[in-house]
This record gives sequence, C-alpha cells and structure tokens, in this order.
Amino acid sequence: MCFLLVEDMMAAGHDDKKKRPFLVRVGKALRPLFNALIARGSLVPNTPLLDNGLFPWAVALEKAAPLMQKEFQAIMAEREKIPPLRDLSPDHERIAPDSRWKSFFLYGYGIPVPENCAKAPVTAQLVAGIPGLCSALFSVLEPGGEIPPHKGVTKGMLNAHQGLGVPRDRDNCWIKVADHTLHWDDGRLFIFDDTYRHTVQNNTDEVRGILFIQFERPTRGLGWLMQRIFLGGVKKSAFVRDAQNNIERWNRIQAELEKV
Repeated sequence: MCFLLVEDMMAAGHDDKKKRPFLVRVGKALRPLFNALIARGSLVPNTPLLDNGLFPWAVALEKAAPLMQKEFQAIMAEREKIPPLRDLSPDHERIAPDSRWKSFFLYGYGIPVPENCAKAPVTAQLVAGIPGLCSALFSVLEPGGEIPPHKGVTKGMLNAHQGLGVPRDRDNCWIKVADHTLHWDDGRLFIFDDTYRHTVQNNTDEVRGILFIQFERPTRGLGWLMQRIFLGGVKKSAFVRDAQNNIERWNRIQAELEKV
C-alpha cells in the first residue's frame, strides 16, 4: 500500500540486465500520452501549486487539525514502531536512501490499514471522505533527512501536505516544487502536482511530521478514462502488492512484540 509513485517506479526493483514485465514496459511507453490527455481533461489547473479553495475538504482538515495533531503525537510517542519507507517499499530506495523517512499508513488506494486507522480514528474518518482518495499517511522525516529530487509518474493524482509536527526552525525545513519553496506550518495544508520535480530537506534537529495525502485529480472526458486505465494498472502491479504485503508483515511483527 505504499503509493508514493516516482519517476523511476517503472524501472525500480528490476536489474537492468533483466527484461522488465510487459505491464511495466507498456506503462512507461504510454505514460507521456496518458499524462497529456489527463492534463487536457483536468478540471483544475495544471500548475505546480493548486488553490485549496478548489477542494472543499481541505477546509475541514484544517479545522480538525488540533484533533489530528493529538493522534499524531500519540503515535509519535512510540515512533520507533513507525517503519522506514524503504522497508515498506524497497522500490523507493532511490528517494529514501536511509531510514530517516518513515511512513505510518492509514489508507492506500482507498484500502484502509485497519490497525493503523484504529490508532488515529479522527484522521482516518476525515481522509476517508476525500473524493478519489488514493493514500493517506503520517509522513515523518527525521532530523537531517532528505528526499532527493524526483517526479511523480502520473497527472492522475495530486498531493496534499498538512503540517502536524513542524520544527521550530521552519526556514530550514522545506519542500521545493518546481520553482516554489514551501515551508510547513502546524495545521495548514497545501496541494501540489508531484509530476513537477520536487525535493525535501529537514536541516533541523527536530522531526518533521505531516499528513501526506494522494488523491485523484478531478478530470472529465478522455482524461478521466486515461486516468482510470493508468491507475487501474498501477493497482494491479507488483509494486503495490509488495508494499501492501510489507505493511501487513510489519504490523504483524509489531503486534507480536507488544505481546512479549
């Protein structure tokens, strides 16, 4: 259920000397066409940053921020139990080169992680109401953590970040999307298109914690059809199945440890 799709996802996990699966090869070849058609059919601007006013649910999340922060803080009290992204999805090793980027998944492609949702019921209920929800997770970046420059693979999804635990030295904790440098604020949410190159750095001595959401871009016509085809293929890919199995395995291990 780890769905942070990146530009090299189609090649990830495959030795260059091995022939990539048919779905991977076809998907990579058709991706520029799919993205062009999705962008043409988009009901929102095809810009790096998007206005929160286009998405009514964003207001509800910001209003509920204090409750969500309490749930996040409770989970962070046992932050050693939050798995590194690279452990859940080895295909992300290029953009998660060490264990400082951690992910606590609530939903992946609309599928809940029940044991995690039970630990953050308010947040889980709120994100479940987002139209076209793909993924929702608490994303933790440890001090000194960095996410190298990369791009998402599909115009079919948009990203939202909401600050839940922001370092006091906010100027040294940022995300750059295209030519825009953004800083997180507790409770505040911003939305961006991750097909534009972006990178993240936490150059502070504190943890950065956010609610990370991926949701389907509002589209119509042929763009909507291309979106359905592409995302449907991704859902059936080994990339997704492996990550889902890893999340389930991690949670089973943690449950067994709690019994000791």
